[in-house]
Amino acid sequence: MRHRKISFRLNRSPNHIKAMFRNMICSLLHHELIRTTVAKAKILRRIIEPLITKSRVDNVKNRRFIFSKIRNNEMVDKLFTDLGPFFLNRTGGYIRVLKFGFRAGDRSPIAYVQFVDRKKEKSKIVTKK
Repeated sequence: MRHRKISFRLNRSPNHIKAMFRNMICSLLHHELIRTTVAKAKILRRIIEPLITKSRVDNVKNRRFIFSKIRNNEMVDKLFTDLGPFFLNRTGGYIRVLKFGFRAGDRSPIAYVQFVDRKKEKSKIVTKK
């Protein structure tokens, strides 16, 4: 019986799952918007939200913990200098999963994952008069 066992397999080995979600976390932190399947998006939300909560307090312990999870110094710095202070007054729910449609090849549901209330600064568009 699998009572109270919270796990996600996605028909992959544990090492593949670990590498895949580490890569997805880095992509989301870098681009702030990624497209993936709905199942992966829901699991990603469960993984990254505690990391954002820890990044709100900048100390060596939290930096080492988050580095052990994502293994990318640039993304750790971005998390602590940019995203952590941005979500300082928010108690949770940092990630938004928007269902988009179905993938053309196998009809699996697709979703966009993005940060809540986070807009990238658009480059200034020069218009001709």
